[in-house]
This record gives sequence, structure tokens and C-alpha cells, in this order.
Amino acid sequence: MKAYRILLILFVAGMLICSVEAVNAQCAMCTASVESNAKSGSTTANGLNHGIMYLLAAPYLAVAIVGYIWYKKYRRKNVDLNMRDEKLHLN
Repeated sequence: MKAYRILLILFVAGMLICSVEAVNAQCAMCTASVESNAKSGSTTANGLNHGIMYLLAAPYLAVAIVGYIWYKKYRRKNVDLNMRDEKLHLN
């Protein structure tokens, strides 16, 4: 079962790496400003896109870290069920 889990994680990671697509993350005002600057020869569009993607990724990374810590802290290990040895009669 552990090998299956590792294989699944590797498959998902591989699919995420292979399906990379370029993204332009700009609002309408930023797009208009960058387009007018790009016509004059400025290359601020790349820096603006990278900054917006950085700001977008930060909250997701923070939530992922908190979720991982929560999972590791509250995962149950060595649970004792304390079940009776006698048979259960439903009648």
C-alpha cells in the first residue's frame, strides 16, 4: 500500500510538472498601463507578472504548510479500540 501511495504522489507530481502553461496575471488597469509602457520599449510586464504570481502563490503555500502541520500533529497512531471478546447478539 505504501508503494501505491508513493507511485500516486509521483504520478500527480509528474503531471503537474508536465502541464505547465504560461500565465499572464494582470488586472485591467495594470494591463492598460503595461501595454502603454511596452509600446515605448519598457519591459516591466515580465516583472509585474512575476510579482502578481508571487503574491498569488503565497496564501496557497501558507495554507498548505498549516494543513501539513495539522495532519502530522493530529494523525492517530497506535489507537487501542478496547473491543469485547464475546460475540455480539442483536436479538
